[in-house]
Amino acid sequence: MANNVLLNNVAHQNLKVIGRFGPEFGNNVSSVLVFPAEFIELQKEYTILFRRNLETQKYHTTVLLGLSQNENLFLNPNLGSGWAANYIPASVVKGPFLIGFQSQNSGNSKTPVIHIDLDHPKVSQEDGYPLFLEHGGNSPYLEHIAKNLNVIHEGMAQQDAMFDMFSEFDLLEPIDIDVDLNNNERIKLVGNYTINEDKLTALSGEQLEKLNKKGFLPLAYAVITSLTNIRKLTEIKNNKK
Repeated sequence: MANNVLLNNVAHQNLKVIGRFGPEFGNNVSSVLVFPAEFIELQKEYTILFRRNLETQKYHTTVLLGLSQNENLFLNPNLGSGWAANYIPASVVKGPFLIGFQSQNSGNSKTPVIHIDLDHPKVSQEDGYPLFLEHGGNSPYLEHIAKNLNVIHEGMAQQDAMFDMFSEFDLLEPIDIDVDLNNNERIKLVGNYTINEDKLTALSGEQLEKLNKKGFLPLAYAVITSLTNIRKLTEIKNNKK
């Protein structure tokens, strides 16, 4: 059970957080949530897919980390970080941290603030990165965490508008992913969506301009481009057999 508290530089002055990734920190998962601001970096290494909540009918974005349940093919204990990729999704980097909201004096507005789960396995008194400088102020590591939390915070607000426009132009389509491994095992991933490239290409100049002005056109192409990374994931899995 989580033990989330508001982070502060008095009570948590000596607190540290382990920066590496591994199964012992809950990173052995086959997919994680990602957000629009990450798409350009994500497309270089991961397969970006959309999922739909059957209750709310809203879409969200994930990237594939593995091809089987509880499998993360990017984990590598031989690396210092434990993660074999140049870019790590913000939802992974954040570790024990999360965004909370604090009411201002008027009570009418709320400001995002950082909370931490004190019972998270990455939280330590001995190992890891310090959260605060010796004489006050946030450490570089905490500043890095704050930037990643901001990606999540802004992404949650931006993604609904992105999916609304993708839906308006009928660009979303289901995709089934079939993977054949060297050991003759066949894996089929269902329930995912992607961008229909033909429909994207067929949009009018006015529609393309509308997508581009909102910043969603390059994101649509990033999703399409990312599908080639399924081959990369398959190769990693084959090499681990």
